[in-house]
Amino acid sequence: MEIRAAYPTIEHERAAVATQNFFSGRDGVEAVNLTCSCARGKASRDSCVDIAVWMAPDLTSDDRSALEQQWRDFHKSERVFQQLDEVGKFSFVDLDFIDGQFSIPPHGWTSGPDEFELEIGNYLVYTVPLWQRGDYFERLRSQWLPYYDEALRQKRLEMVRGYCLNNLDHIPLYVNRGLHFQAFRRLYNAFGEFLQALFIARRTYPIAYDKWIREQIEEILGMPELYRQLPKFFEIKSFESQEIAKKASVLEHLLNEYASNA
Repeated sequence: MEIRAAYPTIEHERAAVATQNFFSGRDGVEAVNLTCSCARGKASRDSCVDIAVWMAPDLTSDDRSALEQQWRDFHKSERVFQQLDEVGKFSFVDLDFIDGQFSIPPHGWTSGPDEFELEIGNYLVYTVPLWQRGDYFERLRSQWLPYYDEALRQKRLEMVRGYCLNNLDHIPLYVNRGLHFQAFRRLYNAFGEFLQALFIARRTYPIAYDKWIREQIEEILGMPELYRQLPKFFEIKSFESQEIAKKASVLEHLLNEYASNA
């Protein structure tokens, strides 16, 4: 997939440049990257400007707090950011301070997919470098790309499949008890975990599990035949019926067909 940055308005671009210039002059900052919709040329005038500020891993908490306060003061004082706010409904600079120390977050039985692969994908793959001090960003890319190690991948895939199947197994029980909203929530979470398992099985980092689904399945994974089946999981004619349970059965079949741990 080609990554091509594009700003929907001049105000978006000016805000990104101002942010880049601010952090490029600060000690402890290793790189500044454009991420999310603007980095992939998918943003609208209502989109925010997502920027990742890579900090040195040895930066102290006091220095980090001071840097964040300097940014808040700068952001508040500069007209370029106010102009961006006026462009669209949610147009603002959304900043993430990160140090590249990716860790596996908790994954609960009812929490839906975790963000481990999402963070690596959005910060290291689907991103456009705006400024770099040294080679820290490139060293991180060489560590995590094209994918993390096979032992961890097998462990992650088995874990995600287990949580997905647990959600699917609960759905018929809830439907039979008339708890259709809980059954739908389980289906939604299982669907996200199916996508997570699908990407892990194919050693590919995702963008999101709740948006850009068609782009990811068709363009990144090259599976248009699979995508045609996915919207149907949320096309429900009769909510208080066995329909959600039947969809759970179909999703389990797709999990075993496209994201097995064999």
